[in-house]
Amino acid sequence: MKLIKNAHVYAPEDRGVQDILICNNRILAVRDHIDPVWEDTEIIDAAGKTAFPGFIDQHVHIIGGGGEDGFASLIPPVRIRDLVRYGLTGVIGLLGTDAHAKSVEALVAKTKALKEEGMSAWCLTGSYAVPTVTLTGSVGKDIVFVEEILGVKTAISDHRSSAPTVQELARLAAEARTAGLLAHKPGIVHLHTGRGKAGLKQILQIVEETDIPIAQFRPTHCGNQLDDAIVFGKKGGYIDFTAGEETAHKITCALKEVPLGQITLSSDSNGSFPKWSEDNKLIGLGIGKPVTLFATVRDLIEKEHVSVCDAVSLITCNVAEAMLLTNKGYLKDGYDADIVLVDEKWNITDVLCRGEFAVHDGVITVKEKYSDA
Repeated sequence: MKLIKNAHVYAPEDRGVQDILICNNRILAVRDHIDPVWEDTEIIDAAGKTAFPGFIDQHVHIIGGGGEDGFASLIPPVRIRDLVRYGLTGVIGLLGTDAHAKSVEALVAKTKALKEEGMSAWCLTGSYAVPTVTLTGSVGKDIVFVEEILGVKTAISDHRSSAPTVQELARLAAEARTAGLLAHKPGIVHLHTGRGKAGLKQILQIVEETDIPIAQFRPTHCGNQLDDAIVFGKKGGYIDFTAGEETAHKITCALKEVPLGQITLSSDSNGSFPKWSEDNKLIGLGIGKPVTLFATVRDLIEKEHVSVCDAVSLITCNVAEAMLLTNKGYLKDGYDADIVLVDEKWNITDVLCRGEFAVHDGVITVKEKYSDA
């Protein structure tokens, strides 16, 4: 048993100063005042701190992205300590450009490893390419029979994509949707969206001309195609933005026309951030960092004057609801005890993953099999 006392709770709605009672991996109660019932209940005094639901990042290259500048540019797998320190209690892993040196098999294995280490983790089959790389030989079977796989990824409007046709994208969405229905999963098509000329026009065409629901398509990096993304969102689709310096302002623009619940934020962490010239020649290479996720939420609050509740929703309840993640995204009775505590200066001091401390009083406490720390 753990009892968090006197925290200002955003669940993500503002509930004021409350106590949170935890038993094993679940929240038993969130109330104005809770007295410890058992003598051995661990008391955490959170006076002066704010409690948020654990952050869920739906776009993380958990086995590393890269590869656009040779084998030496392949990024190593992420370590759990480098996720939880930034408030991440749940991640959705995926592949990027490279599906040759990287594989769905390795992706699923890393997803399982993160779960063993204490996080909540899921993944997507596929990569940038169509035909789609899979684990079982079938997108549908991957989604139906592999517990961790929630949907499929591909790429559009990018010179690194396989230039899928409208028909190929529609068939992919139809297969993923049917599999999702069978497995009680979202069965989404997660779309890396580049800065290409087509924007989201292929997806908008499919939505207009077929019976595939718009919710099956989940474009990400929507800051690359803001106008199309807003049109997509106004039609009822989910749009995902990649955390970064300019992202808060772009989200604010989208919020003027798209309902809050249809907007999410992810980090693209541990993926390569290549810089391209106008003729698509590689001129630089960077790496996505998980620190940008909460930093962008802070920018929304402090620079764009978005409410704390709305800003935090983009990385908590909105993601959980969009991806059908049961008992995630809220600080409510019966939900998983995924909790982030921050101090008055917005520093993350404590992170609980399913009721266990991964960060405590600013110290990373999560256990790794192989650690030099």
